[in-house]
Amino acid sequence: MKEAMFYTPLPEGAVRCNLCNHRCKIKEGKRGICAVRENRDGKLYSLVYGKIIAEYIDPIEKKPLFNFLPGSKAFSIGTVGCNFHCKHCQNFDISQYPQEHRGEIIGQDRAPEEIVAAAKAAGCETIAYTYTEPTIFYEFAYDTALIAQKGGIKNVFVSNGYMSSEAARRLAPYLDAINIDLKAFNDKSYKEICGARLKPVLKTIQLMKELGVWVEVTTLIIPGVNDGEEELRDTARFVKSDGPEVPWHVTQFYPAYKMLDKSRTPVATLRRAREIGMEEGLRYVYEGNVPGEGGENTYCYVCRAVLVERYGFQLIRNRIDAGNCPECGAKIDGVGL
Repeated sequence: MKEAMFYTPLPEGAVRCNLCNHRCKIKEGKRGICAVRENRDGKLYSLVYGKIIAEYIDPIEKKPLFNFLPGSKAFSIGTVGCNFHCKHCQNFDISQYPQEHRGEIIGQDRAPEEIVAAAKAAGCETIAYTYTEPTIFYEFAYDTALIAQKGGIKNVFVSNGYMSSEAARRLAPYLDAINIDLKAFNDKSYKEICGARLKPVLKTIQLMKELGVWVEVTTLIIPGVNDGEEELRDTARFVKSDGPEVPWHVTQFYPAYKMLDKSRTPVATLRRAREIGMEEGLRYVYEGNVPGEGGENTYCYVCRAVLVERYGFQLIRNRIDAGNCPECGAKIDGVGL
């Protein structure tokens, strides 16, 4: 255990957790919505500090981050627990583990220094905090990020965007990139599918951009939920409002967890979503989970030349020349291109 950051003592031994926008009021002996932060004697503790349940070397494209160090490797870590309860979660076996196992916390004990050393040994340019919502293991991610930055390794979050503004501001100086899931563009879907709200996610996307973190946005397109043309256009317009250079990933849904009644997203739907993003002025719109369709390539937004060719998460060819299009000279947005 480690005492948590971002909480306020309340009367009668309760505490207010201020780590994410649920801002749970937690009574003595109880946990918050994430099920990994517990009030013990009026103090809030993280139960997952250093309890790593998943640790892999991934291509950075798997995060997905396409305009950030393309072709590089990310040392990816995660713990059990999540502050969302998404019905379609693809990692539900770890994200919902405490809720479904009477609060049990599992994971291999790791120190921040060990994670950074392992990342260096594997030749990874980044450490990715991912698999479940990294905000719920914020203290461990924060301590690791500080050490990583000093060691010349970059830090990236793959997030649902529900962290509080306080947590975002504290983390931003040590965070190089973040991919935020924008799961729908209406509050009803957020409440019914994820147990959350839309507005805080939009604010986090805007805030991270303002704080100088490289931002990419992902929307999993679910048939009958968020695939309507009007909603897709509203989503694209919001992303564009943060800057035309913000990449938008429109990704194929497949049945998982408690949402087995929906079919896979048709490729035609993803293609239309990508077209809508381009029509609304976004420079980089990517199709996800459909390798070989061409929608995962990076194109020059001026002359439409193919700049980065991919097959799924595999980089085939990178033609970007010192950050510029080799055909027309346009400056291509991103980090380490």
